[in-house]
Amino acid sequence: MSTTLFLVQVLNGLQLGVLLFLIAAGLTLVFGVMGFINLAHGVQYMVGAYFAVAFYALTQNFLLTVILASASALLLGLLFEVLIFRHLYDRDHLDHVLATFGIILFLNQATTVLWGPEPLVIPEPDFLSGSIPLVEGLLYPVYRLAIIAVGLAVAGLLWFMVTRTKLGMLVRAGATNLEMVSALGVNIRRLFMLVFGFGAMLAGFAGVLSAPIFSVEPGMGDDILIVAFVVIIVGGIGSIRGAFIAALVIGLVDTLGRSMMTDILKLFMDASAANQIGPALASMLIYVLMAAILFFKPTGLFAPGKTA
Repeated sequence: MSTTLFLVQVLNGLQLGVLLFLIAAGLTLVFGVMGFINLAHGVQYMVGAYFAVAFYALTQNFLLTVILASASALLLGLLFEVLIFRHLYDRDHLDHVLATFGIILFLNQATTVLWGPEPLVIPEPDFLSGSIPLVEGLLYPVYRLAIIAVGLAVAGLLWFMVTRTKLGMLVRAGATNLEMVSALGVNIRRLFMLVFGFGAMLAGFAGVLSAPIFSVEPGMGDDILIVAFVVIIVGGIGSIRGAFIAALVIGLVDTLGRSMMTDILKLFMDASAANQIGPALASMLIYVLMAAILFFKPTGLFAPGKTA
Protein backbone atom coordinates (compact mmCIF):
# COMPACT_ATOMS: atom_id res chain seq x y z
CA MET A 1 0.00 0.00 0.00
CA SER A 2 1.34 3.43 -0.94
CA THR A 3 1.84 6.14 1.65
CA THR A 4 -0.84 8.29 0.01
CA LEU A 5 -3.43 5.51 0.13
CA PHE A 6 -2.49 4.79 3.74
CA LEU A 7 -3.07 8.44 4.72
CA VAL A 8 -6.43 8.42 2.94
CA GLN A 9 -7.49 5.32 4.87
CA VAL A 10 -6.33 6.87 8.15
CA LEU A 11 -8.49 9.93 7.48
CA ASN A 12 -11.41 7.69 6.50
CA GLY A 13 -10.92 5.79 9.74
CA LEU A 14 -10.96 9.03 11.75
CA GLN A 15 -14.13 10.12 9.96
CA LEU A 16 -15.81 6.81 10.79
CA GLY A 17 -14.51 7.09 14.34
CA VAL A 18 -16.06 10.49 15.03
CA LEU A 19 -19.41 9.36 13.60
CA LEU A 20 -19.27 6.29 15.84
CA PHE A 21 -18.47 8.52 18.79
CA LEU A 22 -21.52 10.72 18.17
CA ILE A 23 -23.69 7.61 18.21
CA ALA A 24 -21.90 5.81 21.05
CA ALA A 25 -21.75 8.86 23.35
CA GLY A 26 -25.51 8.97 23.77
CA LEU A 27 -25.75 5.20 23.97
CA THR A 28 -23.12 4.93 26.70
CA LEU A 29 -24.79 7.67 28.75
CA VAL A 30 -28.21 6.01 28.51
CA PHE A 31 -26.75 2.61 29.35
CA GLY A 32 -24.33 3.86 32.00
CA VAL A 33 -26.63 6.28 33.84
CA MET A 34 -30.02 4.65 33.35
CA GLY A 35 -29.08 1.00 32.94
CA PHE A 36 -31.39 0.99 29.93
CA ILE A 37 -30.61 -1.19 26.90
CA ASN A 38 -31.79 0.90 23.95
CA LEU A 39 -31.57 -1.17 20.78
CA ALA A 40 -33.51 1.60 19.01
CA HIS A 41 -30.53 3.97 19.24
CA GLY A 42 -29.43 2.92 15.75
CA VAL A 43 -32.75 3.85 14.17
CA GLN A 44 -32.46 7.29 15.76
CA TYR A 45 -29.32 7.67 13.62
CA MET A 46 -31.34 6.52 10.60
CA VAL A 47 -34.22 8.89 11.39
CA GLY A 48 -31.76 11.79 11.65
CA ALA A 49 -30.58 11.02 8.11
CA TYR A 50 -34.16 10.87 6.82
CA PHE A 51 -34.98 14.13 8.56
CA ALA A 52 -32.00 15.62 6.72
CA VAL A 53 -33.41 14.40 3.39
CA ALA A 54 -36.84 15.85 4.19
CA PHE A 55 -35.67 19.24 5.45
CA TYR A 56 -33.13 19.69 2.65
CA ALA A 57 -35.90 19.12 0.11
CA LEU A 58 -37.88 21.90 1.82
CA THR A 59 -35.13 24.44 2.51
CA GLN A 60 -32.29 23.71 0.05
CA ASN A 61 -30.04 25.01 2.85
CA PHE A 62 -27.63 22.57 4.47
CA LEU A 63 -26.97 24.50 7.71
CA LEU A 64 -30.69 25.02 8.28
CA THR A 65 -31.19 21.33 7.53
CA VAL A 66 -28.66 20.37 10.20
CA ILE A 67 -30.42 22.53 12.81
CA LEU A 68 -33.95 21.40 11.96
CA ALA A 69 -33.08 17.71 11.59
CA SER A 70 -31.10 17.63 14.87
CA ALA A 71 -33.92 19.41 16.71
CA SER A 72 -36.44 16.96 15.24
CA ALA A 73 -34.31 14.01 16.36
CA LEU A 74 -34.24 15.52 19.87
CA LEU A 75 -38.04 15.94 19.91
CA LEU A 76 -38.60 12.41 18.62
CA GLY A 77 -36.26 11.02 21.30
CA LEU A 78 -38.12 12.94 24.02
CA LEU A 79 -41.45 11.72 22.63
CA PHE A 80 -40.35 8.09 22.79
CA GLU A 81 -38.97 8.64 26.28
CA VAL A 82 -42.26 10.08 27.56
CA LEU A 83 -44.57 7.64 25.79
CA ILE A 84 -42.60 4.40 26.02
CA PHE A 85 -39.20 4.27 27.67
CA ARG A 86 -39.96 5.85 31.04
CA HIS A 87 -42.50 3.08 31.66
CA LEU A 88 -39.74 0.48 31.24
CA TYR A 89 -36.98 1.85 33.52
CA ASP A 90 -38.05 -0.26 36.49
CA ARG A 91 -38.43 -3.43 34.43
CA ASP A 92 -35.78 -5.97 33.50
CA HIS A 93 -33.48 -5.86 30.50
CA LEU A 94 -35.52 -8.37 28.51
CA ASP A 95 -38.42 -5.90 28.47
CA HIS A 96 -36.01 -3.18 27.29
CA VAL A 97 -34.81 -5.38 24.44
CA LEU A 98 -38.30 -6.42 23.33
CA ALA A 99 -39.73 -2.89 23.42
CA THR A 100 -36.83 -1.23 21.61
CA PHE A 101 -36.66 -4.03 19.03
CA GLY A 102 -40.33 -3.34 18.32
CA ILE A 103 -39.46 0.33 17.75
CA ILE A 104 -36.75 -0.73 15.28
CA LEU A 105 -39.30 -2.70 13.26
CA PHE A 106 -41.83 0.14 13.42
CA LEU A 107 -39.43 2.92 12.34
CA ASN A 108 -37.79 0.84 9.60
CA GLN A 109 -41.21 0.12 8.13
CA ALA A 110 -42.37 3.72 8.63
CA THR A 111 -39.41 5.11 6.68
CA THR A 112 -40.07 2.62 3.89
CA VAL A 113 -43.69 3.75 3.67
CA LEU A 114 -42.88 7.48 3.82
CA TRP A 115 -39.76 7.64 1.63
CA GLY A 116 -39.76 4.31 -0.21
CA PRO A 117 -37.20 1.49 -0.17
CA GLU A 118 -34.76 3.12 -2.61
CA PRO A 119 -31.55 4.68 -1.24
CA LEU A 120 -31.60 8.48 -1.01
CA VAL A 121 -28.84 11.06 -0.72
CA ILE A 122 -28.49 14.80 -0.30
CA PRO A 123 -25.70 16.85 -1.90
CA GLU A 124 -22.74 18.14 0.05
CA PRO A 125 -23.03 21.83 0.90
CA ASP A 126 -21.44 24.08 -1.70
CA PHE A 127 -19.11 25.73 0.79
CA LEU A 128 -17.72 22.30 1.75
CA SER A 129 -17.65 20.72 -1.70
CA GLY A 130 -14.53 19.73 -3.60
CA SER A 131 -11.17 18.50 -2.35
CA ILE A 132 -8.03 20.11 -0.99
CA PRO A 133 -4.40 18.92 -1.24
CA LEU A 134 -3.00 17.70 2.07
CA VAL A 135 0.33 16.42 0.80
CA GLU A 136 1.73 16.02 -2.68
CA GLY A 137 -0.49 13.62 -4.60
CA LEU A 138 -3.21 13.51 -1.92
CA LEU A 139 -6.52 15.27 -2.46
CA TYR A 140 -9.11 14.74 0.26
CA PRO A 141 -12.78 15.84 0.27
CA VAL A 142 -13.38 18.99 2.29
CA TYR A 143 -16.69 17.67 3.64
CA ARG A 144 -15.06 14.60 5.17
CA LEU A 145 -12.45 16.81 6.86
CA ALA A 146 -15.31 18.95 8.16
CA ILE A 147 -16.95 15.85 9.69
CA ILE A 148 -13.71 15.06 11.53
CA ALA A 149 -13.43 18.65 12.78
CA VAL A 150 -17.07 18.80 13.90
CA GLY A 151 -16.79 15.44 15.66
CA LEU A 152 -13.71 16.56 17.56
CA ALA A 153 -15.43 19.82 18.49
CA VAL A 154 -18.48 17.95 19.80
CA ALA A 155 -16.20 15.65 21.79
CA GLY A 156 -14.57 18.69 23.40
CA LEU A 157 -17.97 20.22 24.17
CA LEU A 158 -19.18 16.97 25.73
CA TRP A 159 -16.05 16.77 27.86
CA PHE A 160 -16.69 20.31 29.10
CA MET A 161 -20.36 19.63 29.82
CA VAL A 162 -19.67 16.39 31.69
CA THR A 163 -16.73 17.66 33.74
CA ARG A 164 -17.50 21.36 34.24
CA THR A 165 -21.27 21.79 34.51
CA LYS A 166 -23.88 20.98 37.13
CA LEU A 167 -25.76 18.70 34.74
CA GLY A 168 -22.53 16.85 34.00
CA MET A 169 -21.94 16.44 37.73
CA LEU A 170 -25.39 14.90 38.11
CA VAL A 171 -24.78 12.59 35.14
CA ARG A 172 -21.47 11.42 36.60
CA ALA A 173 -23.02 10.95 40.01
CA GLY A 174 -25.97 9.09 38.52
CA ALA A 175 -23.66 6.73 36.67
CA THR A 176 -21.79 6.02 39.90
CA ASN A 177 -24.62 5.82 42.46
CA LEU A 178 -28.10 6.56 41.16
CA GLU A 179 -29.82 5.73 44.46
CA MET A 180 -27.75 8.29 46.36
CA VAL A 181 -28.47 10.99 43.76
CA SER A 182 -32.20 10.29 44.09
CA ALA A 183 -31.98 10.39 47.88
CA LEU A 184 -30.43 13.87 47.67
CA GLY A 185 -33.59 15.20 46.02
CA VAL A 186 -32.59 15.18 42.36
CA ASN A 187 -35.50 14.62 39.97
CA ILE A 188 -34.31 11.36 38.45
CA ARG A 189 -37.09 11.19 35.87
CA ARG A 190 -36.13 14.63 34.54
CA LEU A 191 -32.46 13.65 34.50
CA PHE A 192 -33.30 10.49 32.57
CA MET A 193 -35.38 12.48 30.06
CA LEU A 194 -32.55 14.97 29.47
CA VAL A 195 -29.95 12.22 29.05
CA PHE A 196 -32.16 10.25 26.70
CA GLY A 197 -33.12 13.27 24.59
CA PHE A 198 -29.51 14.42 24.35
CA GLY A 199 -28.40 10.95 23.28
CA ALA A 200 -31.11 10.82 20.61
CA MET A 201 -30.04 14.23 19.30
CA LEU A 202 -26.40 13.13 19.02
CA ALA A 203 -27.40 10.00 17.11
CA GLY A 204 -29.65 12.05 14.82
CA PHE A 205 -26.86 14.61 14.31
CA ALA A 206 -24.55 11.78 13.21
CA GLY A 207 -27.21 10.68 10.73
CA VAL A 208 -27.48 14.22 9.35
CA LEU A 209 -23.71 14.45 8.84
CA SER A 210 -23.60 11.05 7.14
CA ALA A 211 -26.49 11.73 4.74
CA PRO A 212 -24.34 13.40 2.02
CA ILE A 213 -21.77 10.57 1.95
CA PHE A 214 -23.71 7.38 2.76
CA SER A 215 -26.93 6.05 1.27
CA VAL A 216 -29.98 6.93 3.34
CA GLU A 217 -32.12 3.81 3.39
CA PRO A 218 -34.31 1.77 5.75
CA GLY A 219 -32.28 -0.34 8.15
CA MET A 220 -29.12 1.77 7.83
CA GLY A 221 -28.91 2.10 11.60
CA ASP A 222 -28.96 -1.63 12.36
CA ASP A 223 -25.35 -2.44 11.46
CA ILE A 224 -23.90 0.72 12.99
CA LEU A 225 -25.72 -0.02 16.27
CA ILE A 226 -23.71 -3.24 16.62
CA VAL A 227 -20.45 -1.34 16.09
CA ALA A 228 -21.59 1.35 18.56
CA PHE A 229 -22.12 -1.35 21.21
CA VAL A 230 -18.59 -2.59 20.50
CA VAL A 231 -17.35 0.96 21.08
CA ILE A 232 -19.02 1.40 24.47
CA ILE A 233 -17.96 -2.06 25.62
CA VAL A 234 -14.35 -1.44 24.64
CA GLY A 235 -14.34 2.08 26.09
CA GLY A 236 -16.19 1.18 29.28
CA ILE A 237 -19.93 1.56 29.77
CA GLY A 238 -20.79 5.07 30.95
CA SER A 239 -17.45 6.62 29.96
CA ILE A 240 -17.47 9.51 27.48
CA ARG A 241 -13.68 9.52 27.36
CA GLY A 242 -13.68 5.77 26.80
CA ALA A 243 -16.29 6.08 24.03
CA PHE A 244 -14.19 8.74 22.28
CA ILE A 245 -10.93 6.77 22.39
CA ALA A 246 -12.60 3.47 21.53
CA ALA A 247 -14.53 5.02 18.62
CA LEU A 248 -11.35 6.36 17.03
CA VAL A 249 -9.55 3.05 17.56
CA ILE A 250 -12.46 1.01 16.17
CA GLY A 251 -12.80 3.34 13.18
CA LEU A 252 -9.10 3.07 12.34
CA VAL A 253 -8.90 -0.69 12.89
CA ASP A 254 -11.99 -1.35 10.77
CA THR A 255 -10.96 0.95 7.91
CA LEU A 256 -7.29 -0.01 7.78
CA GLY A 257 -8.10 -3.68 8.27
CA ARG A 258 -10.48 -3.78 5.33
CA SER A 259 -7.92 -2.10 3.06
CA MET A 260 -4.75 -3.89 4.25
CA MET A 261 -5.69 -7.35 5.51
CA THR A 262 -5.61 -9.04 2.10
CA ASP A 263 -2.17 -7.57 1.31
CA ILE A 264 -0.86 -8.66 4.71
CA LEU A 265 -2.11 -12.22 4.20
CA LYS A 266 -0.40 -12.37 0.82
CA LEU A 267 2.91 -12.23 2.68
CA PHE A 268 2.11 -15.61 4.27
CA MET A 269 -0.07 -17.43 1.73
CA ASP A 270 -0.86 -17.52 -1.97
CA ALA A 271 -2.86 -14.71 -3.53
CA SER A 272 -5.97 -16.80 -4.18
CA ALA A 273 -6.33 -17.88 -0.56
CA ALA A 274 -5.56 -14.35 0.69
CA ASN A 275 -8.27 -12.88 -1.54
CA GLN A 276 -10.80 -15.28 -0.07
CA ILE A 277 -9.78 -15.08 3.60
CA GLY A 278 -8.77 -11.40 3.79
CA PRO A 279 -12.22 -9.73 3.51
CA ALA A 280 -13.80 -12.18 5.97
CA LEU A 281 -11.01 -11.73 8.50
CA ALA A 282 -11.06 -7.94 8.09
CA SER A 283 -14.76 -7.81 8.99
CA MET A 284 -13.95 -9.66 12.25
CA LEU A 285 -11.06 -7.46 13.39
CA ILE A 286 -13.03 -5.12 15.65
CA TYR A 287 -14.64 -8.08 17.44
CA VAL A 288 -11.24 -9.76 17.88
CA LEU A 289 -9.97 -6.46 19.31
CA MET A 290 -12.95 -6.27 21.67
CA ALA A 291 -12.36 -9.82 22.89
CA ALA A 292 -8.65 -9.14 23.45
CA ILE A 293 -9.31 -5.94 25.43
CA LEU A 294 -12.01 -7.56 27.56
CA PHE A 295 -9.66 -10.48 28.31
CA PHE A 296 -7.20 -8.11 29.97
CA LYS A 297 -9.69 -5.41 31.13
CA PRO A 298 -13.16 -6.91 31.60
CA THR A 299 -14.64 -3.47 32.37
CA GLY A 300 -13.25 -1.91 29.20
CA LEU A 301 -10.52 0.68 28.82
CA PHE A 302 -12.15 2.85 31.50
CA ALA A 303 -14.14 1.64 34.48
CA PRO A 304 -17.94 1.77 34.18
CA GLY A 305 -19.47 4.91 35.53
CA LYS A 306 -16.36 7.00 34.87
CA THR A 307 -17.94 9.51 32.53
CA ALA A 308 -15.14 12.06 32.77
